[in-house]
Amino acid sequence: MAIKKGDFIEIDYTGKVKDGEIFDTTEEKVAKDHHLHHEHMKYGPVIVVIGENHLIPGLDDELEGKELGKYHFELPSEKAFGKKSADLLKLIPARAFAKQEIKPFVGLEVNMDGLRGTVRNVAGGRIIVDFNHPLASRDVVYDITVKKIVTDNKERIQGLADLMRIKVKDIHLDEKTFHVHYDGEHPKEMLQKFEQDIERLIGLKQGHHS
Repeated sequence: MAIKKGDFIEIDYTGKVKDGEIFDTTEEKVAKDHHLHHEHMKYGPVIVVIGENHLIPGLDDELEGKELGKYHFELPSEKAFGKKSADLLKLIPARAFAKQEIKPFVGLEVNMDGLRGTVRNVAGGRIIVDFNHPLASRDVVYDITVKKIVTDNKERIQGLADLMRIKVKDIHLDEKTFHVHYDGEHPKEMLQKFEQDIERLIGLKQGHHS
């Protein structure tokens, strides 16, 4: 069965810079072998929705129309993490770092107003931060295994929760509604987006949550 926009699919993948190093993988052994392993990272297949920007644009395009199986995709930068933009080089006053009790240095990765960037230059009270993606202007290669098209609604909801790093205790479904019990506290806006996505992408209505 060919994959179409809106399908939930389960995939394993490894991404690397063309002719270069691996930068992302779902496979724990690959992560360990290439010194990318993080103790708190959850490894294993992930569930994504085609056409929902869960993947970089080129992968969304390439996977639509494909069957289950293994694929090798070579993507130019404009279909991966985009081209570098001078507009994303920002001059940030030193007081903005002082407010967060950060001592800036070249190469430091920072989060400023929700944007991730890298300090490129430090000169007196003026710091240049690059908010381009670290892989901007780089061509990339992905090896992907499409394991299945996910049709079970509990699996779909859990997949959306994993993408948003929402901890779910229980999921209860009946014919037309879903009830989610959360594990711990989560921002209200995050839960609203999660529940709206369930309604929009799966077609179930919200019952109650806790």
